[in-house]
Amino acid sequence: MNRAAWLDQVAIVLVRPIRGENIGAAARVAWNMGIHRLVVVRDNLPAREEMAKMATHNAVHLIDNMVLHPTLAEALAPYTVVVGTTARRGRHRLVQRGPREMAAEILPFLEQNKVAILFGPEDTGLTNDDLKFCRFASAIPTAEFSSLNLAQAVAIHCYELYYAVVHAPKELRVVPKLASTFELESMYASFETALATLFSIEETTRADWLYHVRRLFNRMVLTSREASTIRGICKKLVLEQKSPSS
Repeated sequence: MNRAAWLDQVAIVLVRPIRGENIGAAARVAWNMGIHRLVVVRDNLPAREEMAKMATHNAVHLIDNMVLHPTLAEALAPYTVVVGTTARRGRHRLVQRGPREMAAEILPFLEQNKVAILFGPEDTGLTNDDLKFCRFASAIPTAEFSSLNLAQAVAIHCYELYYAVVHAPKELRVVPKLASTFELESMYASFETALATLFSIEETTRADWLYHVRRLFNRMVLTSREASTIRGICKKLVLEQKSPSS
């Protein structure tokens, strides 16, 4: 793939945005930096006029062509690399990189993989449940107050990604196409079923185990076939456990 087309692999995903103006402003900065995919996770869209005003005529086509999904799982189904942006820290938060580090790290994925960069709602940001889909997390370093306007956060990440692509080294390790989020979530569901079937453990303990399993697999580069193999093993274990002993 021509490197000029790498940014076509990237989608900006706005999760439960509140203000239509911020959707429009995000569309404008994404278009300015060569990113043409805009996805919104909401039950419905704000008035087009609110969004189009900030998008301006240059990027209003992104507003007209953006994809709306009611759930994040549905929105992320075709993507193989997911990056969450967050300023919050905690035990169940991914290790954060700055936007420049994040951009450099996902460069090898762009030729063969669809990449989604998630931005949470203006008031709360992404939740732990949102971040469970993410391979990477990115946080913008600030001197004082860590919270930025949604469109500002989108602009900084889009710029760093554009800059990384334009200045990408000639020799770059290419990561092959990975399992999609849909395939991974199916694998995790089978793993959870196997865990519940094979072991008698409390629900909170099982949830903690699943969190660490996700962290483990997020550090790997699973292909579709590998994810399918793990899913098949889990299903086989469940069937063996449920079948009467001979």
